[in-house]
Amino acid sequence: MAYTIIIHIQNTDPVVGEVEELPSASDTLIAVQNPRLRDGKDLPYIEDNVLSVLWPVDKINFIEVLSTRDEEEIIGFVRE
Repeated sequence: MAYTIIIHIQNTDPVVGEVEELPSASDTLIAVQNPRLRDGKDLPYIEDNVLSVLWPVDKINFIEVLSTRDEEEIIGFVRE
């Protein structure tokens, strides 16, 4: 299952992308597929035909994991 994440990299705009699995505490790199800005535009410092990028974890401030539509439909409020 792929996760959609927002990576907050030091001194640059946040990057949205997909990862196959979330990084563990021992990882030094994170592989991100389909990297883009939050508004969907291409990253200006990456070539147009790049599909995957490796970022060193020590340059990342934090990572946000976005929920999927399936998870939003499963979890809901029930009133009786």
